Order: sequence, then structure tokens, then C-alpha cells
Amino acid sequence: MSTDKKVALVTGGNKGIGLETARQLAAKGFTVLLGARDNEKGEAAAAALRNEGLDVHAVKIDVANPAHYKELAALIEKDYGKLDVLINNAGVMLENLGGKNEASKMPLETLRKTFDTNVFGTIELTQALLPLIRKSEAGRIVNLSSILGSLTLHATKGSPIYRSKQLAYDMSKTALNAFTIHLACELANTPIKVNSAHPGWVKTDMGGANAPLGLKEGAETSVWLATLPADGPNGGFFHKGEPIAW
Repeated sequence: MSTDKKVALVTGGNKGIGLETARQLAAKGFTVLLGARDNEKGEAAAAALRNEGLDVHAVKIDVANPAHYKELAALIEKDYGKLDVLINNAGVMLENLGGKNEASKMPLETLRKTFDTNVFGTIELTQALLPLIRKSEAGRIVNLSSILGSLTLHATKGSPIYRSKQLAYDMSKTALNAFTIHLACELANTPIKVNSAHPGWVKTDMGGANAPLGLKEGAETSVWLATLPADGPNGGFFHKGEPIAW
């Protein structure tokens, strides 16, 4: 089966920013595939959005499990024939945000587990789905990064993040930004655009209750990048339409 509607996949879509991103894209007329590691949680989240009149369907995807990639690609190929938007939203932070996370004492296992999801899994999933994105008239890939991946701001005394150091998470987002730049360059002569999004400090399980932004604002940058026009940016790092220093 194929569809004339645009099809978007949002990983980590059963809660938080991912769920709100799925809601906003579906409200714009997309068929949204809501990716979740847990089938029951994914189905429940998708059902709640369908009750709002939105075209949302749950799919199983654990970004850290390579066995899921080909199965998901085959499902999308069979049911939709293409993928217009991939939002790599799923991610983990294993450190204590704002805690004493010393680089000299960071366990390598924490680095490995963080990179497995935030970098290696995201890259491999994108590679598996890229043939389907190439079938779109205007493919969009959005990598959910963070301002904490900015080397410039981390190195600048007095910047908003200078004192906020989580080595594993921060490094993973810097690496994800590098993937954005390299893939965008490779695809520069195609209709596909690849960009990194900083959602802001958002009230989520990861961001905590003290975060200043709500979920609606947190999803806005991903949705903007997912719906860029043909003359929109490619290979950039943005928050609410404004570029962030690498």
C-alpha cells in the first residue's frame, strides 16, 4: 500500500517531546508512525492521539536494538512505500543533570551506553531508512540534539551552559551534530534536508520539573525542520528558527 499523505516517523514518540511532536505533525496532515520500545505504551499513546482525530499509528523500535531496523523498514515499505520525515527523537541521559559529573571519573560504560542510543543507533537506523526517504519528493531528517552539544558554548566562559557538564550526554550530542553535517553534505544535491534541533530546556522526565518550557514549545523546532520548504536550511543546528553555534 502507498499513500499520497506525507508519512513521518518519530522515535521515542510515546511520551514527552516525541509525543507532542507526533501530535503537531499529525495536526498538520501527516500520517505519523509513533515509535516506541514498549508496544503497550506505544499503542496507548497512538490510541490517545487517534481519539483526538489524528492519523497516528504505533510501531515498535528500540533505537539501541539493530534487529528492529530492517523489520521497521520493511513495514514502512509495505504499508506506505516511502518515508517523508524521520525525526530521530529517542535519546538517553544517564548522568545526573546538573550533578557533579567529572570527566576524569566518567565510567566508560556510561559513555558506551549513551553512544549506543544517541549516536550509533540513530545513525544505523537512519542508514536503514534512507532508501525510503529517497522515495519522498522532499525528505526531511531531524536529529534531536541539544545546546549541550555545542563545543563553542561549552568552551566559552559565561555562556548559558559553561557550568553544565555531562560528558557522555554532551559528547553524544556533539557527535550527532557531526553526523548531521556529514549527511547533509552528502545529500546536498537531493531534495532531502538534514538538520539538528535543540528543543530547549523542556519539562520532561529528562529535563525535570524546573525546566522553563512546556512540551508544545519543545516540539516546535523539530516540527519546523520537518516541514521546511525547498529553500529551507540544510546541515544546520537550530532552536526556534535561530542557529546555534557548533
